[in-house]
Amino acid sequence: MEGFNHSRVSEFVLLGLTDSSELQIFLFVMFSIFYLITMLGNCLILLTVISTPHLHSPMYFLLSNLSLIDMCLSSFATPKMIMDFFAQRKAISFEGCISQIFFLHLFTGTEIVLLISMSFDRYIAICKPLHYSTIMSQRVCVGLVVTSWMVGFLHTTSQLAFALYLPFCGPNVVDSFFCDLPSIIQLACIDIYVLGIFMISTSGVIALVSFLLLLISYIIILFTIKNHSSKGSSKALSTCTAHFIVVFMFFGPCIFIYVWPFTNFLIDKVLSVFYTIFTPFLNPLIYTLRNQEVKTAMKKKLSNQYFSVGTTTQHYPVQ
Repeated sequence: MEGFNHSRVSEFVLLGLTDSSELQIFLFVMFSIFYLITMLGNCLILLTVISTPHLHSPMYFLLSNLSLIDMCLSSFATPKMIMDFFAQRKAISFEGCISQIFFLHLFTGTEIVLLISMSFDRYIAICKPLHYSTIMSQRVCVGLVVTSWMVGFLHTTSQLAFALYLPFCGPNVVDSFFCDLPSIIQLACIDIYVLGIFMISTSGVIALVSFLLLLISYIIILFTIKNHSSKGSSKALSTCTAHFIVVFMFFGPCIFIYVWPFTNFLIDKVLSVFYTIFTPFLNPLIYTLRNQEVKTAMKKKLSNQYFSVGTTTQHYPVQ
C-alpha cells in the first residue's frame, strides 16, 4: 500500500450528471425509485428461486446469482450519487475512489462470465437436451458461479494494480458521478497515455470478444430451435430473447466506453448510468415479465404471505 503515500491528492471532486438544480431534483426522485425497485425486484427473484423447489434448476440458479450481482452493481455508486444531488461539493476520498474502481470491475467482470455461463446453460438445454442433467450438474453450476467471481476478482486486481500506484499530485476533478479508470488515469501527474489506452482498452476488448461469443452461441441456439416443436420452440425463443436483451444492454455501453477511452462525451455519462442503474433495474422486469414460471412462483409466494398474515392477525375469542 506504499502507493498511497506517494499520492498528494487525498480526495477527488465529482462533477456529477448536471449542474441544474431542477434537473437534480428530478434525477434524485427518478434514480431513488429505480434503485428501490432494483433492490426489491432482484431480492424478490432471489428469495423466490431459493424458496421454490421446482425452480431449483441450473437456469434459475444462475438467474438468482445474476440478481445478486445486479444488486451489488447497482449499489457500489448509486446511493452516493443519489445523496450527492443535494451536496454542494461532491467529494470522495482517495480510498473511496479506489474502492469504486475495484467493485465496478469486480461486479462487471463477474457478470460477464455469468452471462456466458447462462448462455452455455441454454445451449446445452436446447442443443443437447438428453445430456443436460449430466452436463449441468449441481457441481458444474457451482463451479461456474465460483469461476465467475474468480475471474471478476482477477480482472479488477489487474486494473487496480495499474491505477493504485499512479502519482496524483494536481487536478482532482472527475467529470463523472463515480470513479472509473478512464476518468481517473487522466488526472495522473505522469504521461501514461499509451499505457493507459492499452490497460483500459483491455476491458473493452474483453467485453467485445465476450459479446461476439455470446452472439454466436445465441445464433446457434436460434437455428436449433427451428427443429423443435412449436410449444417448446416458443418457450425457448422467449427465454433466449430475454437473455439476449440483457446481454445487449450490458455489453453495449461497456464496449463503447472502454474500447474508446479518454473521451469526454456526454454520452459516456449516459451509458455509465445505463449499465450501473438501468440494466440492474430492467433485469428483474425482463426475467419476471417474460418467464411464466417465475411469475407464477412469485404470485404464489406473495399470496401465501398475504393469507398467512391475514390468518395470524384474525383471532376470535372462544365462546
